Amino acid sequence: MSELHPLLKPDMYRFIDQSNLGPGFSALQSFAMDDALSISVGERMSPATARLWVHHDTIVLGIPDARLPYIKEAIQHLKSNGYDVIVRNSGGLAVVLDDGVLNLSLIFPDSKQVNIHDGYEAMVSFIRHLFSDLTNEIEAYEITQSYCPGTYDLSIHGKKFAGISQRRVKNGSAVQIYLDVSGSGAERAALLKRFYELGKRDEETRFSYPDIDPSVMASLNELLGTTLSVADVRDRILMKLHELSGHLVTHALEGDEIDWFHKRFEQMIKRNEKALDNLK
Repeated sequence: MSELHPLLKPDMYRFIDQSNLGPGFSALQSFAMDDALSISVGERMSPATARLWVHHDTIVLGIPDARLPYIKEAIQHLKSNGYDVIVRNSGGLAVVLDDGVLNLSLIFPDSKQVNIHDGYEAMVSFIRHLFSDLTNEIEAYEITQSYCPGTYDLSIHGKKFAGISQRRVKNGSAVQIYLDVSGSGAERAALLKRFYELGKRDEETRFSYPDIDPSVMASLNELLGTTLSVADVRDRILMKLHELSGHLVTHALEGDEIDWFHKRFEQMIKRNEKALDNLK
């Protein structure tokens, strides 16, 4: 088993669980929340923070996705399948979120001193330890025909179940992972395969969009033969954080954090209005 990354061993963790807020909880709020927490952690007003979040039937687009030549038709396809669509402020391309996908943000201080790869390596290390009783075969490398491919894709036997992004704000960094816990990874991938087919068609584009093969994506339950729920993985994360630091606090946003959240939420709303303006 690989050693736990040093970033994962603070004196204290703050734990915020937003995994059961239901369909009314917007992904726009999530990204604003991570920004506010990154500022707070970076200013040492908050300890290192772990935030869990779930969004129902939401497609989170990357900024390049919004520039697809036929983006209007592509987004209409997603909406006709019952999905909300937003554009996020962190790197990467489109991902599928639903009630079988658990998102975890680990928010660390000192982003200006800590190499960006350390944030990614810390998350990979955490996930390997989180499921070490079930598998020792989690690998981190780019699954090129997945959706939102990246260097730190997590897979078992070549099938991707998780992707990691990172957003740095002021002196804090939010390392964000989606974990396909239950459901069909291939069905999620097929939805985005069709999205890119409709959005790009045969046009030449400056940006290289993924050629998705749904067979290279799967959920943890599909890969491990388990019946894990999002709540089961939430409980594992809570126990692991307690084991790593021995001290957890669970307070919600307070003081300046609330102001930062509202400011960032407004920015997210405006960014999305601008990015998706051509659909109106």
